[in-house]
Amino acid sequence: MRKKKIIISKNKGQILWNKAKKIIPGGNMLISKRPERFLPNRWPAYFKKTKGCYVWDLDSNKYVDLSLMGIGTNILGYSNNEVDSAVKNVVRDGNLSTLNCPEEVKLAEKLISIHPWAKMVKFTRSGGEANALAIRIARAATGKDKILVCGYHGWHDWYIASNLENNKNLDQLLLPGIKTLGVPKKLKGTTLTFNYNDLARVTKLLKSHKDIGAIKMEVERNLKPKKNFLNQIRKLCNKYNILLIFDECTSGFRETNGGLHLKYKVNPDIAIFGKALGNGYAINAIIGTSKVMRYANKTFISSTFWTERIGPTAALKTLEIMRREKTWKKIKKIGSGIKFRWLKLSEKHKIPIEIFGLDALCGFNFKSKKNLHFKTFITQEMLKNGFLASNIIYV
Repeated sequence: MRKKKIIISKNKGQILWNKAKKIIPGGNMLISKRPERFLPNRWPAYFKKTKGCYVWDLDSNKYVDLSLMGIGTNILGYSNNEVDSAVKNVVRDGNLSTLNCPEEVKLAEKLISIHPWAKMVKFTRSGGEANALAIRIARAATGKDKILVCGYHGWHDWYIASNLENNKNLDQLLLPGIKTLGVPKKLKGTTLTFNYNDLARVTKLLKSHKDIGAIKMEVERNLKPKKNFLNQIRKLCNKYNILLIFDECTSGFRETNGGLHLKYKVNPDIAIFGKALGNGYAINAIIGTSKVMRYANKTFISSTFWTERIGPTAALKTLEIMRREKTWKKIKKIGSGIKFRWLKLSEKHKIPIEIFGLDALCGFNFKSKKNLHFKTFITQEMLKNGFLASNIIYV
């Protein structure tokens, strides 16, 4: 830890944040980056530059990012030289034109080679778009409107519609208290929810709703799957002739060279990748079987900026580096070590905690009614000593 502590009582980031909230609804574009979620009135809020695991704020204070690492996007560290060099070449030669970029074909081939069950790929530039696209394809392919979901899948109407029936449906899957203002009320009942490992509820819903077209879920996040849970989900999808969609925007490339479903040997009909795929550059992929993905061409799905060249270029280089360095093994090992040391500290100081998440995406909570107070206090003290920290780490 640093000998000289950082003064956090007033900083340029907070001054700019207060201005931003007056001219940008919510202050920014992503709830997860709002300072109030970390340390109100103290969090630096904005960065000047990044490198490796370091972030410099607007006051030129240097921090070790022991927290979200770009919300899980920078699996190779910030400003990776090789990825940035590939992107710079694209900027020099041209990013967008009347013609298509060949990199998207190469990237599709690469993702299919990693996931042999998949035969076709579509690309977007954000996870919310990718999830919405997968739902459109699923509904087109099955002719059924209802979706059964578990986990977090973005902000679009199809997903937030879960709360139209009960405003607490997404409390365990997302942020509590998500409002449905602006979501068409006629979507009520089109998206049904279940909690991870609750096979009984999934079975019950499938029996009582004959118009469910897909089950959409994360392979694993905070909890490990119970024995045969994922296999049973796959069997139920086969039995009821519905699609299985794995959202791997977060879990992809963190424990395997590809989707986490490869570890459990359960193949979906569609899988979605994002975050780590481009190491900080916008790229998301929707991969699937030919039988299902061909419906993407039977419904209207199209976007100008999905054809830009930077995203696929960054992804190709990131995949190359991850394969060469076997990064999924390294970050899993580091994360496992962090979990172990958290537990040792908990035992040493007799402060009970519970640990959750993948090794490469782990977190903890205090077993106390003052959990949020303690988390905020830790963030404050770590910030003074040159660390961006909360209770979650993306390794």
